[in-house]
Amino acid sequence: MTRKLLIEAIPILSDNYAWFVHDGPSGPAAMVDPAEEAPLVAAIDAAGGRLDMIFLTHHHADHIAAAEALRQRYGARVVGAAVDAGRLPPLDIAVRDGDVVAFGAQQVQVIATPGHTSGEVSYYFPTGPALFCGDTLFSMGCGRLFEGTPADMFASLRRIDALPGQTLLCCGHEYTQSNARFALHVDPDNPAVQARAAEVASLRARGLPTLPVRLDVERATNPFLRAPDVATLGRLRKEKDSF
Repeated sequence: MTRKLLIEAIPILSDNYAWFVHDGPSGPAAMVDPAEEAPLVAAIDAAGGRLDMIFLTHHHADHIAAAEALRQRYGARVVGAAVDAGRLPPLDIAVRDGDVVAFGAQQVQVIATPGHTSGEVSYYFPTGPALFCGDTLFSMGCGRLFEGTPADMFASLRRIDALPGQTLLCCGHEYTQSNARFALHVDPDNPAVQARAAEVASLRARGLPTLPVRLDVERATNPFLRAPDVATLGRLRKEKDSF
């Protein structure tokens, strides 16, 4: 019988999430994109003090700053993109697109998702199913194109869109409320966008996270995921940058 994947969003820094993942209640534990030591140590110790793996999506400091400290403290193995090894903490497992990483009973699939950075990767846990997508895809938004092109981002979003609709998207930031305002600007008559915006406003008013979110919800509400071509995505990204 497949063990249940347990996922916890841990707020860190100003608006980031690190993701604490367990392969079942007594299985191994992992942290995705750890960037602030104290709250992550508190969460790990409260759960029994076990951390087996650290998954890094990309090299920005707000996703990696606490990785080495956690490795030293708990003996966790660090997983990250081989092409970005020079910009990441020392990697125990350097991965490339299409690689599979064993995590307990999970066979974690590595998906190259460049656009925000040139070397960004996402991690797909098929028995969740869940995708840890860093700053590639946000709820109702996508990452800024710091190192990639609209074509890169469009291709990355198409790969994410090919996953099952029930996939939980575990994104790197709590940007959903501001993204919802832009989505309403782009698609004001879309009832799915209206409903999601209202849901997000209610969650944030209560201090609750808007993530994770199902991929099928994003298919109905995310203007970047819904963009039909590279030119449209590029235009929307440029407009969002100054919105």
